Amino acid sequence: MLWLPCSRFRPREAMPDRGELIAAHIPGLRRFARALLRGDPEGADDLVQDTLERALANWQRRRTDKDPRSWLYTILYNRFRSECSSRIRRGVHQELDTVPDPELPGIEGGQEAAVMYRDLLRGFAQLSEDQRAVVFLIGVEDLSYEEAARVLGVPIGTVMSRLSRGREALRRYMNGDRQLPHTETRRAK
Repeated sequence: MLWLPCSRFRPREAMPDRGELIAAHIPGLRRFARALLRGDPEGADDLVQDTLERALANWQRRRTDKDPRSWLYTILYNRFRSECSSRIRRGVHQELDTVPDPELPGIEGGQEAAVMYRDLLRGFAQLSEDQRAVVFLIGVEDLSYEEAARVLGVPIGTVMSRLSRGREALRRYMNGDRQLPHTETRRAK
């Protein structure tokens, strides 16, 4: 904590340094980036680094003095969307249905859990980008519906709908229906 002698805050009320506030969210940002980029660790690290650079450069533009969590996730998601748009404009094509097998646990036994985990990741990777982002933010990062809506820039009802459809698709996938329907999602304005 940074405390200045002439500050109006007392030491017990010292404002945390912006680096400390941001650093606390790096693991979650990395998980979200990996989920968006379907396990591409190098691309995820680049996306997180870009997010952190933008957050530090625009720290004064934050709208609130509260926890910067949703603000950071919004920056990351917007950077991801910008990169996707840029790839589409450039015409670079990546095979979206191929998912690298995750590293399986290095312990004896546990094959059943490892196979279920692998299947869950494969099913998650087959969700539409919008459903994948909502399921990850709410199910893994434990954001509220309101926070997820703010991060993704959509109404709360859209978040609830995408979450419901994403969970149902994962449930079907885990129950043996290995082909998830690729439905187009409407963009909320």
